[in-house]
Amino acid sequence: MADSVNTRVGVVGVGIMGTAIATRLLDCGLTVTLYDRSEEKVAAMVAKGAVAAASARAVAAASDVVILSLNNAAIVETAVFGPDGVAEAASPDKLLVDMSSIDPESTKVLAARLKDDFGMAWLDSPLSGGAPGAVSGTLAVMAGGTEEDFARARPVMDHLCANFTLMGPSGAGQTTKLVNQVLCAVGFQAIAEATQLALNGGVAVDRIPAALSGGRADSRLLQEFMAKMGAHDYSPTGRLDNMLKDLEAVQAFAAKTRTGMPLTALTTEIHRLFVAAGKGGDDNAALMKLFNGPAD
Repeated sequence: MADSVNTRVGVVGVGIMGTAIATRLLDCGLTVTLYDRSEEKVAAMVAKGAVAAASARAVAAASDVVILSLNNAAIVETAVFGPDGVAEAASPDKLLVDMSSIDPESTKVLAARLKDDFGMAWLDSPLSGGAPGAVSGTLAVMAGGTEEDFARARPVMDHLCANFTLMGPSGAGQTTKLVNQVLCAVGFQAIAEATQLALNGGVAVDRIPAALSGGRADSRLLQEFMAKMGAHDYSPTGRLDNMLKDLEAVQAFAAKTRTGMPLTALTTEIHRLFVAAGKGGDDNAALMKLFNGPAD
């Protein structure tokens, strides 16, 4: 698997992230076979050069590396072990790379099942950087698995990542993603509040990221989202309901590890209110609607 150009890659799940991942791999000259329940999403990727498959099993049969980009552990389990799932075409020479964000315990159970029952390795590889990071090949990906499987995945993942790090055994990547999501979610909320303060104070919001560049308040979130929030630009880069799913996983893990997380708890409740109001599909920047009303 050393030559990524000759490595056949499959993608199961062609939502915002799966589309970005597949697009990047196609742009890098790889053969990409994909499956999604949405025929419309698949057709859009076929127009870019991807090969459509009839099922997750068919993706695995046609691929050396199978990438999952799905919404939760139940969907991941179905895609792998359900009818026409990946496991039906599993073999020791294939590798599953799960770029979904699911809880660490589910990852450990599912990875052990795929390895023990079907001989196929599983590398949990959740990401940070969103769809823009995938398209530009600048994602940060935190992996959990063996050093051997991490090395097997690298030729493909290097097309997607600026930073690909093995964090430990199975589940360690997903645990690190929970840490990442705490920092992102609380950060998005802080930037939304700071943006509204700047707007109310008459300061040019689009100048703030440059003004704070290099200072202690600087961050990629600030640089990417303050002007977006200030302009009430809610074009999709990530969904509030996906963030809530991750925050609820954080809360469950925090309870298990007896970790107090008061800021995260408040941020979780704010996300829960948005989702309950039917705004779960909105971009993370839509946290600004907290200050501008639901008509925004």
